[in-house]
Amino acid sequence: MQSLLDRFLKYVRIDTQSAVQSGTHPSTPGQLELARLLEKELWQLGFSKVSLSDKGYLMAEIPANTDKNIPTVGFIAHLDTSPEVTGKNVQPQVFADYDGGDLMLNQAINLTLKVRDFPELSHYQGQTIITSDGTTLLGADNKAGIAIIITALAGILAQNNFEHGRLAVAFTPDEEIGHGADYFDVAAFGADFAYTVDGGALGELEYETFNAALAQLDIKGCNVHPGSAYMRMKNANLLAMELNAMLPPQERPEYTRDYEGFYHLTNLQGNVEAAQMTYIIRNHDRGRFESKKAFLKSCVDFLNSKYGPKTVSLHMQDQYYNMKEKIDPVYHIVTLAELAMLKEGVTPLIKPVRGGTDGARLSYMGLPCPNIFTGGHNFHSRFEFISLESMHAAVRVITRIVQMLAVSDPKSTGEPPRC
Repeated sequence: MQSLLDRFLKYVRIDTQSAVQSGTHPSTPGQLELARLLEKELWQLGFSKVSLSDKGYLMAEIPANTDKNIPTVGFIAHLDTSPEVTGKNVQPQVFADYDGGDLMLNQAINLTLKVRDFPELSHYQGQTIITSDGTTLLGADNKAGIAIIITALAGILAQNNFEHGRLAVAFTPDEEIGHGADYFDVAAFGADFAYTVDGGALGELEYETFNAALAQLDIKGCNVHPGSAYMRMKNANLLAMELNAMLPPQERPEYTRDYEGFYHLTNLQGNVEAAQMTYIIRNHDRGRFESKKAFLKSCVDFLNSKYGPKTVSLHMQDQYYNMKEKIDPVYHIVTLAELAMLKEGVTPLIKPVRGGTDGARLSYMGLPCPNIFTGGHNFHSRFEFISLESMHAAVRVITRIVQMLAVSDPKSTGEPPRC
């Protein structure tokens, strides 16, 4: 596990936080810095056809070492970290042989990772836990995925007697801001199917995501002196509050779970003259997703009928769709990962993603792409942590997937059919 740990600690120290408003691709220069480091590392390890595009997409492959007709499987992770918490000057901390209690992250700012607040922490007693120093996020999302993929495939390269088909790998920019698949060349990647290694706790295996839309609202008010405002003023701030109050409060993220969708107000700013609101709309069910969008539009229409045409302008666009629709016809790739986990002593936890992955868009681009765990918790947070043992389990699962695909007669061993 030492090479896995060393890689991970090296990667997280590079600031790759993406930026929504940058207007470039990748959105930040640190992502290219990490990509260039990985490009060099892949060449040194013996990967073939290593290429880095000007958009920040790093691809490579390991050629097949057999004449068998084995499908090409790909493994994908993203370079960037969340814009929600800084990724600058990450100082990882390694807690070996964790004792099961609270972890002091930073005494200077009195920040403690408490079992009371994060009870799942206690499940890792005796393992090696990695955190930041509490002033930044850690970056396990998704540098753990990068370290896992490289460690697994480097291990396969090092074994001369390990039979395998063609293996493809890609590291993408700007997943956290929804642009990870914008310039992904599916044809050049050349995989029959792939797995994003971007999940959370040990055993997570996901092939369902939200359907997702972004809604931006511009509200025009009318500002006059409050002393002479009678029947003349339209306060854009109050109109924004009125619109938000029309949406069902039980359909906010903090009150939903499992397959329940939501409206999430992510940005609100304004004054009497003008206000801007941004919502993300999410639902696993396509019909309910469309109903949510239609309801928001009806709220806008109502306010415009009440306060005058074009008082509220709505700009809404779909972001991605539930990849279940594209995975169901090739469900055996989920079964393959599930069986690989079982063979490695990992209990599969098949659950819907309450979010999205690059795999959602890639699945609609012709590359079916379920999601595999990395072992991390509390992503996008100063309280992010990951177990080294869980990361190593993901390395073993990837290795097992590749091994199982090379079985000459899958039916005789109980393996799933090939893609």
